[in-house]
Amino acid sequence: MVEPIRSTWEGEMTPRKRFNNQMNYKPVDRCFNREFGFWEENFKKWNLFREHNVVNNHQAAQLFSFDPIVDIGGNIWLEPAFEYKVIKETGDKKIIRNEEGLTAEIPKDEHETIPHFVDSAVKKPSDWEKIKENRMQIDDPARKVDIPALKQKHPADREYPLGVHCGSMIGKIRDLLTFEGLAYAVHDYPDMVEDMVETCCLLVENFLDQVLPHFEFDFASGWEDICFKSGPLVSVDFFRSVVVPRYKRIGKKLHQSDINIWYTDCDGDINPILPYMMEAGINCMFPFEVNSSGHPGKALEKYGKELRIMGGVDKMALGSGPKKIDEYLESLVPYVKRGGFIPHVDHRCPPDVKEEDYLYYLDKKEELFG
Repeated sequence: MVEPIRSTWEGEMTPRKRFNNQMNYKPVDRCFNREFGFWEENFKKWNLFREHNVVNNHQAAQLFSFDPIVDIGGNIWLEPAFEYKVIKETGDKKIIRNEEGLTAEIPKDEHETIPHFVDSAVKKPSDWEKIKENRMQIDDPARKVDIPALKQKHPADREYPLGVHCGSMIGKIRDLLTFEGLAYAVHDYPDMVEDMVETCCLLVENFLDQVLPHFEFDFASGWEDICFKSGPLVSVDFFRSVVVPRYKRIGKKLHQSDINIWYTDCDGDINPILPYMMEAGINCMFPFEVNSSGHPGKALEKYGKELRIMGGVDKMALGSGPKKIDEYLESLVPYVKRGGFIPHVDHRCPPDVKEEDYLYYLDKKEELFG
């Protein structure tokens, strides 16, 4: 347990009640206070992290006394994963094979950067069939959820919001094929890609069928990361015809369990696919990158109370000092007051942000929203 350096924002509600009210446009005592986290380099670079022996985002959340929020995830991907292996070292680079079977070139010191992918374990349908047969079996005993252990860890009378993780329908497939590999496969092997999406959906459904009867979840979560600054990595037609129907199946299970908040993590410009995500039941976006998707107020005004957002604080403003921080946070005031919007940095805070500016940001955020 890390000793906090900031006090929890004052309030009368439990974090669970506050989260549910804020996400459902109901009155709250104050804004729910959360953050996405920090790059790994921050834990080495910032003095306040080193001085307090903070080495990960869980400890950082304790250090800053953020409101707790938790989600439960299942074994819904490769089982077993590939063995991580260093294949070769050259100068300041390493060639590795990661847990998803991708061969990649990375910095020898392993600082955070986008890897240069050299090869993939899946390049054609026969490769996928081997992966599916050996690593994607739904009835694998390793996919069985230990319900009693989860109940003990997350009791019914908890005071924090608890979510259920609904995985990824296309983002993890992108990880398996690489960006270029997915772009080619959608055109060269569309049936293979659709079968991959269907398999991902079946694994998530299997997990949900195990856990949904046993918990009163406050939200559902997901991860995609299928957009970049200019829009989605796959065509809107592909997304609408292949991905959305699987989202709808998952959404049906969530709604039957009275889960009415479902967010997914997607970077980049989400605007072209946002209407179809919402059609499928995903009604909250995270972390809503401002320099790709625009100011969050525009989307909240366009979609009204059908949309929620968590994130939307321009990380570039944090790197520009107190004046820009003030200007940006003040532009969010009417949307936080309106409800359905929990402001925090629109990705993990990068290491080029000065720690004194980050602390200033937390002070200003508390002044406006606490």
